[in-house]
Amino acid sequence: MVVFADRGDAGRQLAERLLPLRGRDVVVLGLPRGGVPVAFQVAEALHAPLDVIVVRKLGVPYQPELAMGAIGEGGARVLNTEVRALTGVTDEELETVERRERSLLAERVADLRMGRERLDLAGRTVVIVDDGIATGSTARVACEVARHLGATTVIMAVPVMPAETDGSFLGADEVVSVLAPEHLVAVGNHYRDFSATSDEEVIVLLDTAARRMRNGRVVADSLDRDVEIPADGVLLEGHLRLPKGATGIVVFAHGSGSSRHSPRNQFVAEMLLRVGLGTLLLDLLTAEEEPNRTNVFDIELLAHRLTAATTWLRRRPETAGCRIGYFGASTGAGAALWAAAEPGSDIAAVVSRGGRPDLAAARLPQVSSPTLLIVGGADAAVLELNRQAQARLRCRTRLTVVDGATHLFEEPGTLAIAANLAGDWFTHYLLLEAEENPPDGLVPPKAESP
Repeated sequence: MVVFADRGDAGRQLAERLLPLRGRDVVVLGLPRGGVPVAFQVAEALHAPLDVIVVRKLGVPYQPELAMGAIGEGGARVLNTEVRALTGVTDEELETVERRERSLLAERVADLRMGRERLDLAGRTVVIVDDGIATGSTARVACEVARHLGATTVIMAVPVMPAETDGSFLGADEVVSVLAPEHLVAVGNHYRDFSATSDEEVIVLLDTAARRMRNGRVVADSLDRDVEIPADGVLLEGHLRLPKGATGIVVFAHGSGSSRHSPRNQFVAEMLLRVGLGTLLLDLLTAEEEPNRTNVFDIELLAHRLTAATTWLRRRPETAGCRIGYFGASTGAGAALWAAAEPGSDIAAVVSRGGRPDLAAARLPQVSSPTLLIVGGADAAVLELNRQAQARLRCRTRLTVVDGATHLFEEPGTLAIAANLAGDWFTHYLLLEAEENPPDGLVPPKAESP
């Protein structure tokens, strides 16, 4: 039984259960890595600051999978005296294990926080969030560490957990979940998309949350809400975010009915928001239309709906003056280029990530928008299709190959590379005055980076 589209969807559903906490002195802590995308949505809904809680197990020296305790930041240490007594671990052996684990803890925290200070938990209500509870061992340690760091109230919140999960066992004052089945086989069974969360995604989410903090208070974007856009007699669902003062906005195009919930699209959108661009995450198909694979490859239909969304943006007073760019993935890249080729489209730039621009082959010579094609080096078939499509383009274009990346850019660091490339391209063409020549790193037409 699938309940959640992905971790973002799970976070939004979980946040509804926690809304009574809004307005209280709350800190939301995500357990890395998978808990952070869930916690991000919770923190956003509660208008609360977001941080990570990093814990390390102290394993018995000759049986490291058996925990004799755990450690956290700020000198937090939780020991299991029963395990120590049964195993006979000496103080010296414990000290050796803890010294090693504290070094690893410090490295992990530094990698994720990137110089940000740990949020003070003293005297505050702390909501610890993970993407699900199986055995509860990690959750229990996190709750104990949060108390050690000064939290007065600890709430453990997860989308899914076993029905028998007990708050007193976890050391929490309260446990909140969306789903608690009697027989939980695996947390991932309740997610349509349970793909691994990367460190890069965690860092972007923490950076985005920190950017909203001013003088200890959370400040939301000037515009941040779900929207419905009329097109072809249906309502397309989307999510629009526009930072204060933004003069450019990127519309995300993907040939599906759930792309606004895609963790990859959300990751790239967060990167673009960091540089001051607005984003419109958009479903080009309805939930009823998506199961029909013919619709996913109906490039003319997808392009027409993308054009309708663009017209909708240009008629809204808050976005009417913005330059507009398209970010296309998979068949959405073909739709983006088809729409950009329409007479008078005036699209400032197009970026394709692992896309199928070849599906707009007939329209490619008419595209005038500067176009960046990003393809994974291990995605051989799509790479060849992109090379063929680039040969038909007459606009300023670049094809960049990300070494080691496959079609979905799931390999560590590859999606961050693609997002940074997109950010540079859009920053130049949407936020800066477009020059006769591209800025450093953006090469003239028909060139290809290795």
